[in-house]
Amino acid sequence: MPRLYMTKELKQLVSNRAEYLCEYCLISEEDSGGCQFDHIISVKHGGETTAENLAYACLYCNLNKGSDLGSIIWRTGNLVRFFNPRRERWSEHFRVEGAVIQSLTDIGEVTARILQFNNSDRLIERQLLMDLNLPTSKAGGFLPT
Repeated sequence: MPRLYMTKELKQLVSNRAEYLCEYCLISEEDSGGCQFDHIISVKHGGETTAENLAYACLYCNLNKGSDLGSIIWRTGNLVRFFNPRRERWSEHFRVEGAVIQSLTDIGEVTARILQFNNSDRLIERQLLMDLNLPTSKAGGFLPT
């Protein structure tokens, strides 16, 4: 049975490593109302509660992702896994254009679609952050690392 309990030290490591930003959509914890600890590979699929398998995720990304591992690219019928913030650079799969997070790859496409990066509420939120020029939000018009 995988360990679900996260020590205070593990939580601190994950949040510090992410610089208190959602590792999927890049919104800051401060701007999103808080972040959660996401199992990149969910426990039900054999993922463990380790630093290598944990991502810092805003509520929207974490709830939309759930225990999913990926999705179908409808134009090809291929099953494609989600973006893995431990193994890949965000900028390889996404770019910010105004308030929109654009997909650059199939991995980016399924991640953006299932995590609903560009639904109307999230676009309005990012546009507001851009209008306020808040430096705490990398998705609010600032280049990702």
